[in-house]
Amino acid sequence: MKRAVSISIGSSKRDKAVEVELLGEKVSIERIGTDGDMEKAAQLYKELDGKVDAFGVGGADLGIMTAGKWYPLYSVQSLIRFVEKTPVVDGTGLKNTLEHKLANFIHQKIGDYVKEKKVFITMGVDRWGMTMSFLNGGYECVFGDFMFSFGIPIPIHRENTLKILAALMMPVVGRLPFSWIYPIGEKQEIRTPKWEKYYRWATVIAGDCHYIKRYMPYKLEGKVIATNTTTPADVELFRETGIKYLITSTPVLEGRSFGTNMMEAALVAVAGKGRKLTNEELNQLLDQLRFEPQLQELN
Repeated sequence: MKRAVSISIGSSKRDKAVEVELLGEKVSIERIGTDGDMEKAAQLYKELDGKVDAFGVGGADLGIMTAGKWYPLYSVQSLIRFVEKTPVVDGTGLKNTLEHKLANFIHQKIGDYVKEKKVFITMGVDRWGMTMSFLNGGYECVFGDFMFSFGIPIPIHRENTLKILAALMMPVVGRLPFSWIYPIGEKQEIRTPKWEKYYRWATVIAGDCHYIKRYMPYKLEGKVIATNTTTPADVELFRETGIKYLITSTPVLEGRSFGTNMMEAALVAVAGKGRKLTNEELNQLLDQLRFEPQLQELN
């Protein structure tokens, strides 16, 4: 049996382990959270290096791929400084392949419901596949990069603005402590409604699940959420909030959708190449597995 492990600096409350069959091969996929303890995560990578088929970096990104350009996050890269044998992925590959299908999936499944193509994306530079999916799908977009990363109430509307933002800011942001720009550990459980104007303006709210929940109003009747890494508790929260449809970019396995890093690690494990997969290889596997986003009607 292949084994893929996502070591996350997020909350251990979200831990989960399941066995799945991919292309006739059984794969154990497991998520281990360290509650914000980055050194504990680094030691777990060291302990399991060479003993598992693939690692996922959870709760953080090794870097950000925007418009084909890679911007490293140096404080996160220290997590894997001891890894010498096992291939490591952070989900960037799936963000730029599977998430590129979101807008078309929404059109096919609930196009009659989503008549106003307006989307609020929490972070455009971080999820470029998702960003391009909605832009190419004809959506009016508001990107919350300034709001969610820096707490600055400046909406972004254009692709070129995102590219300029990435080019100017990421060389600086990449050297900041990761906890300054993204909630880790117990901070992931804090919910403080904010940016309500944009949540209510949008028909679809898309992006990282922690970011969406962090500032989400207490009531959002009839909205569509497009995200991933959802637990049963997250699904219930969205239902209580009044969300009509929940779309996860990764499959729902035993009641939850795993992060792109975990699912990409599972694909790396089953491929058996002992390395990261190219986007072309990922797309081929996704087609073979018939992976696509999944839709849940909540209300």
